[in-house]
Amino acid sequence: MKREPTETKESSALEVEVRAPSHAVEQLVARLEQRYPGRITGRLVRPASAARYCPLPPGLHPGLAQALAARGVERLYAHQREAWDRVAEGRHLVIATPTASGKTLCYNLPVLDAVLTRGVKALYLFPTKALAQDQVAELNALNQAATLGVKAFTFDGDTPGDARQAVRTRGDIVVSNPDMLHQAILPHHTKWAQFFEGLAFVVVDELHSYRGVFGSHVANVLRRLRRICRFYGVAPQFLFASATIANPAALAEGLIGEPVAAVTESGAPAGDRHLLLWNPPVINPDLGLRASARSQTTRLARLAAKAGLKTIVFARSRLMVEVITKYLKDVFDRDPRRPPRVLAYRGGYLPSERRVAEKAMRAGRVDLVVSTSALELGVDIGALDVAVLNGYPGTVAATWQRLGRAGRRLRPSLGVLVATSDPLDQYLVRHPEFFFDASPEQARIHPDQLLILLDHVRCAAFELPFQDGESFGGEDLAEMLGYLRDEGLLQRQGGRWYWIADSYPAQAVSLRSVAEGNFVVVEVTDGGSRVLAEVDYTAAPGTLYEGAIYMVQARPYQVERLDWVGRKAYVRATRADYYTDAIDYTRLKILDRFDLRPEGLAAAAHGEVHLVRRYPGYKKIRYYSHDNVGYGNINLPDQELHTTAVWWQVRPDALETLLPDRQQAIEGFLGAAYALHHVAVLRAMAELRDLGRAVGDGQGTWFATLGADGRGQLRGAENEPVGVGDLTGFEPTLFLYDNYPGGVGLSAPLFDEAVLLVRDALGLVAACPCPAGCPACIGPVLPGDEARAVTPKAAAQAVLGLLHGD
Repeated sequence: MKREPTETKESSALEVEVRAPSHAVEQLVARLEQRYPGRITGRLVRPASAARYCPLPPGLHPGLAQALAARGVERLYAHQREAWDRVAEGRHLVIATPTASGKTLCYNLPVLDAVLTRGVKALYLFPTKALAQDQVAELNALNQAATLGVKAFTFDGDTPGDARQAVRTRGDIVVSNPDMLHQAILPHHTKWAQFFEGLAFVVVDELHSYRGVFGSHVANVLRRLRRICRFYGVAPQFLFASATIANPAALAEGLIGEPVAAVTESGAPAGDRHLLLWNPPVINPDLGLRASARSQTTRLARLAAKAGLKTIVFARSRLMVEVITKYLKDVFDRDPRRPPRVLAYRGGYLPSERRVAEKAMRAGRVDLVVSTSALELGVDIGALDVAVLNGYPGTVAATWQRLGRAGRRLRPSLGVLVATSDPLDQYLVRHPEFFFDASPEQARIHPDQLLILLDHVRCAAFELPFQDGESFGGEDLAEMLGYLRDEGLLQRQGGRWYWIADSYPAQAVSLRSVAEGNFVVVEVTDGGSRVLAEVDYTAAPGTLYEGAIYMVQARPYQVERLDWVGRKAYVRATRADYYTDAIDYTRLKILDRFDLRPEGLAAAAHGEVHLVRRYPGYKKIRYYSHDNVGYGNINLPDQELHTTAVWWQVRPDALETLLPDRQQAIEGFLGAAYALHHVAVLRAMAELRDLGRAVGDGQGTWFATLGADGRGQLRGAENEPVGVGDLTGFEPTLFLYDNYPGGVGLSAPLFDEAVLLVRDALGLVAACPCPAGCPACIGPVLPGDEARAVTPKAAAQAVLGLLHGD
């Protein structure tokens, strides 16, 4: 088969500079189908839909009706009116309709009406500062349209100290985020007494983002909020807004612990939406290797931009955002004297830099935006025509949310999902009917996870004394309070538990993780010193090691020194023609087994494990060719955590009978772990980073990994090489673990579905057309593996068969 060229800075013959005609999206789709028919594995067209209208509600405040009319709104969409009616009934409410369907007005209308007619207060919560600022701009626009006089203020980390008192005492609507509620409002609620006494509404937007660890933390923050509201004699109505997920009402109920009504049928109009599933071409049939998703993504983005279409590219990692941005800037931003046409947008950038990027996007001065999931949420970034996804985001809901960022304001749109070599991606593009027909997943939270819950019990005790018999979450509160007393944090007097420590507990609790402490990136080029970015604790070891290339807007900086204790990385601008990628090893030891289920010659178990992650070195990878041009060492402390896991073990005699060669057995376990990991993510409705995988002996004395030569190898507790023949006993254990301290509830349902997981993994590997294994089933294999008597694919199938009980 003809090999596709690697990424180059030159444009293909198809890429011609044109102005966007009225049917530019349809024309681009036709050109792609004509030029690359073998790469498009599925196409879906969602035709435009007409609006369904309802009149404005009777009794609406006249000033508010005047403000709407001034902005061209003389009637409501059907779902907006339904939301008004549900709120009028006094019910908690969640609105879950597609992107750009007018959800904001669903909660703004009843809140503003109540503020104007009854003088009540409202608290708005958004997951990011950018969304909060968008909302204040929208409220101010309504204010100015009819001089309503409603005072809406943001309250976040950027709010000046001298303005905070005015926000607390004069704000009708305070727009903030869960982090500020957690660390700055609830612990100082006495300063907010006037606000809390009038609080009638709490609006929580982007509900679908409150899942996993973040959602579990936020559920506890809302428990604390409602506890303080009861202290001030109020019971606010909660109004949630969400993108499309399978269980919006259940998620909202999980966050506040009360029934929530749902509005899910949209009455808003929509333009034509075109969706293509794109599979990169095979460039090495023997190894099952395809052209990179990165090369296809940049090609599609160039084509769309040169057709005059505003385009957003979503990548799954911050590193990939920077690499793709560099490739696109090399085409469109060669002249440094002209304003940039390409912008990167991701977490870690300073707030001021993100605000500048958002303003440029809204003004239409940017043709290409490359982003992580940071722009998956509803930040107003203007009208976009094309959304290109570099890899499957991990859930159907997230995929549609990202695709929905294009086509806003009734414009026709195109979405392209470019598959990577990951098994999930390949399954979707080979079975387009699965994706087109699949319903969005359920968002799950686990607010009673012990470490998370205990953190918030500390915070709640600081805010108000607990009383004997009071409840907080589903765990035994009396036992937790007793533990905190023994730790010297609480004192019990007269049936109440008082905080007596000098510490400020909320400051030590991060809502985004179960670890704490961000790292600051400081540039020291030319003797200067300025803060460049922030990196969260969990990402720092694999991002900020000495020698790493750290990129901001595709500009490379090299890490010269990492102050691990002081949480600072010092970087200097460089012209390196490569980027870096950390290598990590994971070793697990079983601490406690909660449950065991024998399956013939194997057994599945669930329990607690101790995990050690080490970063021994990194690779230097050249741009465009992606050749490995060198290695470097990383000297960082091991990252340790206790978590929960599901694991599988095979009877040693059965394994030796089927795979007598221990080297083949190790490679079989590594391949089986790769397949099981990807299948489990789909089953758990999680993201790939939420689960980890490992192969070892279960006692932490050795673990298996892929060596630099691409072969499976064993390493000991100190990362030293271990020969397979040197082991006195050989009982490999395959782990899937919850990748958060203490776990967040993912491993227990995986254990319950252990039989289905193994069956699905067997089906995934067996159905893959590759001869010896490939990234779409068991992971990459080496040239010549197809000629081995027992291929890595066959070894993985043998291990999965044993795990299945065969």
